[in-house]
Amino acid sequence: MSPEDPQETQPLLRSPGARAPGGRRVFLATFAAALGPLSFGFALGYSSPAIPSLRRTAPPALRLGDTAASWFGAVVTLGAAAGGVLGGWLLDRAGRKLSLLLCTVPFVTGFAVITAARDVWMLLGGRLLTGLACGVASLVAPVYISEIAYPAVRGLLGSCVQLMVVTGILLAYVAGWVLEWRWLAVLGCVPPTLMLLLMCYMPETPRFLLTQHQYQEAMAALRFLWGSEEGWEEPPVGAEHQGFQLAMLRRPGVHKPLIIGICLMVFQQLSGVNAIMFYANTIFEEAKFKDSSLASVTVGIIQVLFTAVAALIMDRAGRKLLLALSGFAVGWGPIPWLLMSEIFPLHIKGVATGVCVLTNWFMAFLVTKEFNSIMEILRPYGAFWLTAAFCILSVLFTLTFVPETKGRTLEQITAHFEGR
Repeated sequence: MSPEDPQETQPLLRSPGARAPGGRRVFLATFAAALGPLSFGFALGYSSPAIPSLRRTAPPALRLGDTAASWFGAVVTLGAAAGGVLGGWLLDRAGRKLSLLLCTVPFVTGFAVITAARDVWMLLGGRLLTGLACGVASLVAPVYISEIAYPAVRGLLGSCVQLMVVTGILLAYVAGWVLEWRWLAVLGCVPPTLMLLLMCYMPETPRFLLTQHQYQEAMAALRFLWGSEEGWEEPPVGAEHQGFQLAMLRRPGVHKPLIIGICLMVFQQLSGVNAIMFYANTIFEEAKFKDSSLASVTVGIIQVLFTAVAALIMDRAGRKLLLALSGFAVGWGPIPWLLMSEIFPLHIKGVATGVCVLTNWFMAFLVTKEFNSIMEILRPYGAFWLTAAFCILSVLFTLTFVPETKGRTLEQITAHFEGR
């Protein structure tokens, strides 16, 4: 590498033979940050019980026809795509902690607008705002958690992002069983408010503080989270203020992880799972289930249980094996978000994660908005055969291109892509 290469501006510092850190506050900070994904899951799951409720109990001005209902489910993904761009911009400028704090504003405002809705446009506007918050939270929370976790538990803690997402979806399903759409929206304000309160007491990530040349603050944050500085590997810094430039794409340490991150997000959405999560109640009603709400809750419980299993085995089984062998809740649900937070070097993390999140939510919009049309054209069995084919392609891609990141520091992962 050339002498001016930003990755070589500062050596890595290691603690040879250091024990794994044992600080417990890293788990508290992870929980605080993961309330963002919980809020994001609740916003995703909200449409499933809310659409039937709006059709049953809402005044005429708020009744949803088929077209309005499809937009009510899908517009959150458009907001989230915009939130991915905004989150990528905020990540490197406002920092990880402040970005999480800021995303609570559109969460609470969006649900408040839905609660006060007087027409369909207010409903859609509220969904758009909650979607914007979802996009920011889905980008920033995995990055914050990966940067505060030590390697031995990074898979466990990183998987908590998807665990909290599916828990939020389940919470929306269960609450929707007993609450009508307005009170359900009021409940949606609770998780982001709790995150706002808890994150005020959590530190910024040491890696971001180092990019701001705040060495003492970074070490203080590290001691707060880990209990000591043992096992810390200081990242190379120096290029993070140059901004992303297209010329960087020539470097394998940039274009390889970017391609992998984008493809993982595309394959995750082409599995079709979001269409099922968004319209679970409607799907079960059309399938003539006696109690569609109970069926939706059952799906949510299964998602939570198997995502919890993924969190427990992630640092033992590894990311690549689970992607290749499992179903969605164990593999393709949590792992693309975890890998996105692991594979990008510090100086392009904001832009690269923003591109990945934008890709994810744009694909989610296409899948959820056109799901019913695909079902009509191909029939249900044809639609599910199509998603099965994409799942097979995703396995082949994983086996061929995705590296194993289990047990590696973030700096070692970057070095792998650069051939160092």
